[in-house]
Amino acid sequence: QVQLVESGGGLVQAGGSLRLSCATSAYTFNTYTMGWFRQAPGKEREFVAASNWNTGSTTYAESVKGRFTISGDNAKNTVNLQMDSLKPEDTAVYYCGARRAYETNWSRWGQGTQVTVSS
Repeated sequence: QVQLVESGGGLVQAGGSLRLSCATSAYTFNTYTMGWFRQAPGKEREFVAASNWNTGSTTYAESVKGRFTISGDNAKNTVNLQMDSLKPEDTAVYYCGARRAYETNWSRWGQGTQVTVSS
């Protein structure tokens, strides 16, 4: 069973930075594609960023390109999301997700962590 545990959310002013982390098992970290999604109140969950450490492929939503960076720490089996130049519209619950490389749907999720950006 895939376990994903997020941490690092909080309240920050616009223009500030936050770093989210997602802890998982070594097996999941090394075999799954890992990603970050977010869900704002009244909106659907949306893709933020994803990376597969085996293939080296990384993708970002247009809305976060140049501001957010996804990275992996294979010593700690964690996936990080560095968020810089935060905007109020980045306010959401952020979820860590995982899927096998051949799957199209993301079906494994963490519990989520709240990020609030004040103007």
